[in-house]
Amino acid sequence: MIIAVIGDSACSAEEAGLAEAVGELLAQRGSALICGGLGGVMEAACRGAKSRGGLTVGVLPGEEPGAANPWVDIPVATGMGEARNAVIVKSAQAVIAIGGGYGTLTEIAHALKSGIPVIGFNTWSLSRNGREDDSLTRVQSAAEAVDKAIALASRHRVHTMASPSSRSPYRAATKGKEIGPASAEDKSMPQ
Repeated sequence: MIIAVIGDSACSAEEAGLAEAVGELLAQRGSALICGGLGGVMEAACRGAKSRGGLTVGVLPGEEPGAANPWVDIPVATGMGEARNAVIVKSAQAVIAIGGGYGTLTEIAHALKSGIPVIGFNTWSLSRNGREDDSLTRVQSAAEAVDKAIALASRHRVHTMASPSSRSPYRAATKGKEIGPASAEDKSMPQ
């Protein structure tokens, strides 16, 4: 399971502490952590995950893998600037937002638009037509954030696995079969 942790590169001590605890708990639960790979919330979350032997992925805005914080195992240099925000959240089954500025807001929007659950701590509030939008699941602690993220990610993962693309004729025709050089049987499959 991959959980995104998003937040500002300049965060409060409280947010950094929460992010580090979230990273630790995700690693203890066996989840990989994906983030923007830089400082602040991202660095604290990676530090926490690494302290418990977790796997961390940093999707960087620039072209230099060396720009990643020292706790990123797999730096992904995109050269995409903040457009990389979509890559971060769409690579995860759930998102934990801790604090954050406008970049975090874009990540929240990308996740929600894609049906990816977002758990929020001290982050953005959303409203639509003057009414509060309860799309974000609000939490008060690192443990609650991780519990909710994993529970919602499990449901999201099941939903994603049952999506129409996973029921394509090709997948149905090849299920349980070894894919190799074309055989007479393969030639009858839909193209």
